[in-house]
Amino acid sequence: MKTASMLALALLAGAGLSPLEAQSDTWNWKGAVAPGKTIEIKGVNGDVRAVATSGSEVMVTAVKKGRKSDPGSVKIEVVTSAAGVTICAVYPSSGDKTNACAAGDGGHMSTKDNDVSVTFTVQVPAGVKFAGRTVNGAVATERLGSDADVATVNGDVRVVAAGVVRASTVNGSIEVSMGKANWTGTVELSTVNGSIRAAFPADFSAEVNGSTVNGSIESEFPLTVQGKFGPRSVHGTIGAGGRTLDLATVNGSITLVKGS
Repeated sequence: MKTASMLALALLAGAGLSPLEAQSDTWNWKGAVAPGKTIEIKGVNGDVRAVATSGSEVMVTAVKKGRKSDPGSVKIEVVTSAAGVTICAVYPSSGDKTNACAAGDGGHMSTKDNDVSVTFTVQVPAGVKFAGRTVNGAVATERLGSDADVATVNGDVRVVAAGVVRASTVNGSIEVSMGKANWTGTVELSTVNGSIRAAFPADFSAEVNGSTVNGSIESEFPLTVQGKFGPRSVHGTIGAGGRTLDLATVNGSITLVKGS
């Protein structure tokens, strides 16, 4: 006697589809985000990629794929807030705390025994800020027209933006290019297992704190250092200072370069 799953596989085979091809789903969203506000993406498993668009609306595509788990078990939710629009991949709740989509540090994301990956592609208009979060996946952008704030745990970060970039990962390298360096306060670029390479405008000024355990620190900008310093730790000033840049890794090198 055939089970329901066996019958489903037989139907797929008759239609010329493999089980893997059948276990995929694409979700699309389009909407307005005001200049100065943020389009924020929150994922768990899967890459996040952002590209600039000449249009006036944000467009988001999420491709869900699963080998054992049903892609339909992961819901894509859209939440609006004073900060802008947040779009999340919400997995089935697996603990005492319910998974929920919310802007910024709000909400809750976790997954257990679910192999669905969600790959996000975002088209970002000029002037709209971009924030991208995932856990297992890379975050990458082409040149965006405003600020970017990105983070992952297991994956590389590659961000080019006309504004200020903040970035972090744990197992991966960071490569960023900032069109502006006019932030107030502190910008952090941090990883544990990976290198950091950051490009800034030629007139870049900041107080720089850099540290690594297994790697070197290099700068194309003249760096005025006060007190003790070594090849793996530096505290100094570029230009007139005025803002703070913190760069930290454990296994990797740190390089500051002049952007084109």
